[in-house]
Amino acid sequence: MTPEDKKRAAAEAAVEYVKSGSIIGVGTGSTVNHFIDLLAAKMADRITAAVSSSEASSARLKAHGIHVTDLNEAGKLDLYVDGADESNSRLELIKGGGGALTREKIVAAASREFICIADDSKLVETLGAFPLPVEVIPMARELVAEALRELGGEPRLRGDFVTDNGNQILDVHGLQITDALDLETRINQLTGVVCVGLFAQRPADLLILAGDDGLKILN
Repeated sequence: MTPEDKKRAAAEAAVEYVKSGSIIGVGTGSTVNHFIDLLAAKMADRITAAVSSSEASSARLKAHGIHVTDLNEAGKLDLYVDGADESNSRLELIKGGGGALTREKIVAAASREFICIADDSKLVETLGAFPLPVEVIPMARELVAEALRELGGEPRLRGDFVTDNGNQILDVHGLQITDALDLETRINQLTGVVCVGLFAQRPADLLILAGDDGLKILN
């Protein structure tokens, strides 16, 4: 299977968890794009609305005729489906390669169930090979960068990129994250940090991985 075939297979499996009449959260990225397309083909007339984590996903949902609503109006969501850049066996994630980590974390926190979809290459023993995204207030960028260096990382500004919230992203290289919950807490407490792309306080509930041998589901 090609990488795109795997993404599509994981996305197709996630559609089966969407219940008729539900309000769902939808994430961001290439795997989620497959989910949106398949959702529109199979269930567009059976879901009440969607809350999106990015402008790009909102546009794709609307193009399919799926009603996109505001989280403040929707309240608690039945289900959130999103991808990941890395996951460990505890379903702690690194997310934010697409830059939507803050809104993704908000929607995940508002959802009763969080299903993560990915190809099998995203499952790792230790998080950190994928650079950890940290969204920062622009004026605090160097202040935060110095603190991240003290935590053992090598932060690099994501060039020519601004988040949907108007902020910048530092991608932190060189980390081996053995205690994701502790590191998430430490980075969240740094003045100037908006959000860190570690999902350990609110990990996924279900991880659907697609590989050459078929689907693997971890919970």
